[in-house]
Amino acid sequence: MTDLMKTQVPQEDISERPPFAVVGVGVVAVLSAIALLASVGRYGFFGDEMYFVAAGRRLAVSYADQGPVLPAIARLMDLLAPGSMVALRIPAVLVTVAAVVISAQIAREFGGSRRAQVLTAIAYATSPFLLVQGVLLATNTIDTALWVLISWLLIRWVRTRNDLLLLGAALATAVDMQVKWLIPFFWIAVAIGVLCFGPRELLRRPALWAGAALVFLVTLPSLIWQASHDWPQLRLGAVVAEEQALIGGRYTWLPLAIILAGLLGGALLIYGIVTLFRWEPLRPYRFLAPLPLLLAVAFLVTDGRPYYAAGCYAAIMAAGAVRWTDASVRWRTYLTIPVIVLSVAIVLFSLPWRPESDIAPAKDENEVGLALDVYGKFGWPELAESTATAYRAIPESERAGVVIVADSYWQAGALDMFREKYGLPAVYSPNRGFGYFGAPPDSATTVLWVGGKESDVRPLFGSMTPIGRADATLGFPGVTRDVTIWRCDRPVNPWSTTWSSLLRL
Repeated sequence: MTDLMKTQVPQEDISERPPFAVVGVGVVAVLSAIALLASVGRYGFFGDEMYFVAAGRRLAVSYADQGPVLPAIARLMDLLAPGSMVALRIPAVLVTVAAVVISAQIAREFGGSRRAQVLTAIAYATSPFLLVQGVLLATNTIDTALWVLISWLLIRWVRTRNDLLLLGAALATAVDMQVKWLIPFFWIAVAIGVLCFGPRELLRRPALWAGAALVFLVTLPSLIWQASHDWPQLRLGAVVAEEQALIGGRYTWLPLAIILAGLLGGALLIYGIVTLFRWEPLRPYRFLAPLPLLLAVAFLVTDGRPYYAAGCYAAIMAAGAVRWTDASVRWRTYLTIPVIVLSVAIVLFSLPWRPESDIAPAKDENEVGLALDVYGKFGWPELAESTATAYRAIPESERAGVVIVADSYWQAGALDMFREKYGLPAVYSPNRGFGYFGAPPDSATTVLWVGGKESDVRPLFGSMTPIGRADATLGFPGVTRDVTIWRCDRPVNPWSTTWSSLLRL
């Protein structure tokens, strides 16, 4: 028997897909959109968001830490509504709600009933990560949604064998490669699953390899940029590993990865893996069963973040939902309803609705690491105002040629965003992608250095004097809280020769 005969879905399943649960899924999508829209205006800009705006004002084919998609989106929204935090986040809301709907479509492709489709949409929409990330414009928000889209296109190809779907998946992959370089892990894991369980025909389809060529061509400019700059996006992995160590590193990866799926989502995720391995009606899609396991191993070995594999959750949860709703066992309904209620409560608690007065200042770096999405939104106007006060303390006759160098790329992004409002000079930073935007001019003999360690900065200048301080109550320690602003004069070496040695990711 050929591989195609072993794995292809029977014709009656192809022609008699369950109708799409338009009303139920639509209600879940609308409620998700309302929850997100009610949250996007809370608190302030997240550190990465302001960096995206700064990067968008310096558009390039690639950046040290990402592709050009997020900066391009940020630039577009900044042009449409300058300085608007809500407008900046609208694309994140849209792609997240779209992912909710597509996750239900995946359940339909699996042959799931309307109940299965709605349950899948609810699982996605009650995830403390999959939904809540939609309140920020972030690389993971766009990346996750693209993984969901690619999963749906691939699963639909298995059912229909329409090669246009493979080309569509390739196009989505090419776009995702311009966000971050995680999607190759998905395709490698899929290839391993296909080799083990079929349909091996997938690997023989010309459309798949034509799509791979398309992805390579689209990614080539970015690859050339990365190669010419010593592959900073690959070197960033070591930085991520150090940051992960603050919250337990590999020891906490798996528990956090499951927690991020939510109560209902986590249960369906585990049940979906078992279903794909063992349930015969989903035999054609068994290649997906090892997908989350292989991704977990890959990201554990590489010290990746717990949410790196979250893009595959929709497909696995959909499989679990299809199996769970297939059997007409009454006790399952009785169990599902309270789980849904608890999941909704969890996701509502996870959204940023707490009054600022109820948020306690972070005690240490570990606490910040566990609540980065909260503390990373506070203290930016205070930082800009304190920097402006320090700048105005410099006699007007000495301000010509003064520039700002921020220790952190978050600080630099914030100061660049608030530059016109507070009348600040040009902003630079040797940190992360901001360092690759360029060095200060050699004529900059006076620098306002924001943050950093005195022992690291002092050797660079003839003199260094504290001239200001930023200390936002709910700020990020060392970034917007307990930050010294220094006046630094007489650089020891020209910036054109020193800058490259200061760059750090």
